[in-house]
Amino acid sequence: MQLIIPHFWMQGTADEAIAFYTEAFAAIGKHSEVTHRSTYPTEGLLDFQRPMAGKTLAATLTIDGFDLGLINAGAEFRPTPCLNIMVTMDPAVMEDAPAAVDRLWAALVEGGEVRMELGAYPFSQRYGWVEDRFGINWQLILTDPEGEPRPFLMPSLLFGPDSRGARQAVDHYLSFFPEARLGRRELYPDNEDLVLFSDFQLGGQWLTAMDSSFPLPFDFTPGSSLMVCASTQEDIDYYWEHLSTVPEAERCGWCQDAFGLSWQVTPAAAELANLGPEQYQALMGMTKIDLAALRR
Repeated sequence: MQLIIPHFWMQGTADEAIAFYTEAFAAIGKHSEVTHRSTYPTEGLLDFQRPMAGKTLAATLTIDGFDLGLINAGAEFRPTPCLNIMVTMDPAVMEDAPAAVDRLWAALVEGGEVRMELGAYPFSQRYGWVEDRFGINWQLILTDPEGEPRPFLMPSLLFGPDSRGARQAVDHYLSFFPEARLGRRELYPDNEDLVLFSDFQLGGQWLTAMDSSFPLPFDFTPGSSLMVCASTQEDIDYYWEHLSTVPEAERCGWCQDAFGLSWQVTPAAAELANLGPEQYQALMGMTKIDLAALRR
């Protein structure tokens, strides 16, 4: 089971996005399927949620074995580039990896915004950064087949230069997540306070982090979050204690850490999908999730 699942806020377009990503990744030979889908209840909704009654609430799209969550809601938030997905195309395991980079890039860039042009860079012969039409940011990179292998998809964190967040945030996460270890950590040659690139494991799962060398016009928002799957109240309490630092951001299992990143600390998606109207109303009034109250 994937411990940490990146989630992205869709402005009523989750079903359209699922169809788009399924087709885009199929073009490079990667299988996608919806492994979970929940719907809004038809009663007991808050006023601003009533137009969504009976529609998709959240879905998990599994791409090549990696779970990615889509939240179907309104215009309150939009995904942020500060939490994006790195796509590693490894010639050692993927046939014609450079062509796969180009095909996926062509799909994601249509209707989207290029943040770094696809081309050759000192760290890769084929790399590009794009924000797609639904607001999710992707880094596509052709990796060195002689290097240590990494998963096809990895959540990636981007911090502004003033926060020096990549080193501090990663060290914090490593201190309390299980099966945690640091992989690479490369510093900027002209500023060793900033992390040029880092990768690390939490719960045995690879993520990446980096600092920008220049000020960013965006920051972390609830539009992109990381969900921690916590099956017991003890687990929920444990992660909440280590992650939540902004009381006003606590709601419905959502919290914000000291580095601005939003987290969801929740039980399995299937359990939340089976809530009745009264349980759903109880969830809407919670900060940290109370499993006993949801299971009454």
